[in-house]
Amino acid sequence: MRKISFWPLLVAMIFAFALNSNAAKKVHTLGDSTMANYKEDQTPTRGWGMYFGNFLTNGWTSINYALGGRDSRGGYEELWQTAKKQVSEGDYVIITFAHNDEKNSGMDGLQLTAYYESIGQTWTEKRGSIPSTTYKENLAKIVDEARALGAIPIVCSPVCRSYFSGNSISRAGRHDLGDSYKILTENGPVDGPKLAADDHTMDYAYHAEQLAREKGIDFIDLTNATADLYLSYGTRDKCEAQLFDGQGSTHFNTTGALLVARECARLMKSQGILADDIVLPTDLSVSPDNADLGEAYKGQTLSKELTLNGFGLTPESGTITITATEGILLSFDKTNWQTSLSVDYTSSTLIKTFYAQMVLTESGVNSGVITVEGSTKVEVPVKATAVVLEGGADVKAYWRLEKDDACELTGPATVIDESYSNMYVQRYANPNAKTVWPEGTGYDASRKMQRNLITGDTWPANEIDDNPDRYIQFGLKPNAGNSLKISNISLFLCGAGGNGMCAHVYYSTDDFKTRTTLFEGKKMTANNPVLVESTPVITLNDGEELLLRVYPWYNGEASGKTICLSDVTISGRAFDAQSTAISSTIGDDNTTVAYFSIDGRQQQSLSHGINLVRLTDGSVRKILR
Repeated sequence: MRKISFWPLLVAMIFAFALNSNAAKKVHTLGDSTMANYKEDQTPTRGWGMYFGNFLTNGWTSINYALGGRDSRGGYEELWQTAKKQVSEGDYVIITFAHNDEKNSGMDGLQLTAYYESIGQTWTEKRGSIPSTTYKENLAKIVDEARALGAIPIVCSPVCRSYFSGNSISRAGRHDLGDSYKILTENGPVDGPKLAADDHTMDYAYHAEQLAREKGIDFIDLTNATADLYLSYGTRDKCEAQLFDGQGSTHFNTTGALLVARECARLMKSQGILADDIVLPTDLSVSPDNADLGEAYKGQTLSKELTLNGFGLTPESGTITITATEGILLSFDKTNWQTSLSVDYTSSTLIKTFYAQMVLTESGVNSGVITVEGSTKVEVPVKATAVVLEGGADVKAYWRLEKDDACELTGPATVIDESYSNMYVQRYANPNAKTVWPEGTGYDASRKMQRNLITGDTWPANEIDDNPDRYIQFGLKPNAGNSLKISNISLFLCGAGGNGMCAHVYYSTDDFKTRTTLFEGKKMTANNPVLVESTPVITLNDGEELLLRVYPWYNGEASGKTICLSDVTISGRAFDAQSTAISSTIGDDNTTVAYFSIDGRQQQSLSHGINLVRLTDGSVRKILR
């Protein structure tokens, strides 16, 4: 009789149980730039979704999918399509949109585009929805699909803009367009009649609440909550000085984003939503409470933003000290780095941002502790991982962009040619340009740049963030049978024709389902190129690709203004797939017990695909190679 071994199946079951039993319960957040993640060393802007997880406990974690420039349709067609792949039964999904749904003054962007196409004209702004119809329909699709996955959707009304009107926030600031909006007729857009104060036809926040009621789901009124928060500061100037990023009436600084996240958590707790799993600290705390600075190459420096939070502190005024173990430096301004800091507080309240910096002197994990002391003591573990890049063949893709878009490739890899979405190359030469290059480049004003213009030549008014359908793209991927380890991405960019050019630069390894921010520039000085440079730790396996995109917009309606690019570089090392080593700390300190395939078969080493790794402490990690 043939013997059957149950050992592989038993191992797989044990590992599966270990993995699932430790699986985090998740809150998924979908929204626009007021909720989005921002690169801490590039901009003072912060989204409240960055901090919502600080108020979760008991194994809950928050995953923020919000991106700038997204309306409710983009929320469904882009953000939700990524998020829903990660949603499990019992998860929560928080949904908030409206800022970009107003892009066409209350008209639907797709309907407006179709109208102009019918009369032989073009319309490039496809964002925007009608509050009572397409806005609700977009939100409803996310709600219905989340429910079908066994998740629990929550609709939040949008945060206000800081549009003060006497002792209140104006109607427009509350996302009610009743005083000024447009209607699309068979003859084109026309102004709609001014609506009475109690007529909510054009009120996005109102229709978000109505949708929640119709669907029988929870609703969080962040519109009124943020209005009350802003008004508590008395005047618009005081409010914006404390809560906003200094670049308008929409986006928050760290304090504003943190307080909005706390307010959302407070409202949820008061309404019995995750009540036992939300904590609202009333003493001294630090967020994040565990500082992982990430990965970089040995010898490089990593830093991270942390926030001191104090509510109801005793005594009412005092001093908080911050110290760190050897190898960690601290700063309030990212310029003056010290081994210790102190900060005073009054009125029993403190919100203060500080930064931790670590030089990666050792391969593998570099660690330490930050200690914060006031009436209580808080310790924050700090770690960073140093990766050593060895072997392989050098690879470099270089787009000079002085006379054409050709790429010079060195080493074994495949270039993804420059391409454009709702942009085009206007020209390379401008005899009147007086380009001021950064010191050290060796370039003078005669060095040309690629000048790119929006399709239609006119930048639209009222853009406060990038348009997801407008970008310039570059890319690189490994040759068949090889892998690439990308260790450098860089380019020069600026605006020309005026000082209002703005841009985001991102890269992605999953066709922009997710992205990493390299640069956030607002109102860049014309003809003054800035160097955007990053040394990421990226591994591309056969079939994967790195895409680099520049998303430009202009501060106000303008014609002929260009976004200028030069010296785009993507470089690293190529490896034969058979000899590629994984960049990981697993096994570096001899803590690995055994490697197993996903079906429980023991292996001598990591194999291509999903691996299960058991460590000496009994824990199990899932590694994708």
